[in-house]
Amino acid sequence: MNYPKINNVQAIGERTLKVEFDNQQIKKYDVTPLLKRKMFQPLKNPVLFKSVKVEQGGYAISWGKEIDISEYELWCNGEPAT
Repeated sequence: MNYPKINNVQAIGERTLKVEFDNQQIKKYDVTPLLKRKMFQPLKNPVLFKSVKVEQGGYAISWGKEIDISEYELWCNGEPAT
């Protein structure tokens, strides 16, 4: 199955992302559960968390070269924004 690509991402609050997809849907994604994993622990730093960017092609979001989250994860586990 093809999942929608990411058009835009914005950090809202200290642990939540607002993700806009190319199908015009917007979802909120809470990274808190990921912080248990060593790879994601740097995201506890609010300055780093707010530096999130969309990867070229819209297949993921990232914080530098070390941390990323796929469009699949964001689409399947994000909550519809109201």
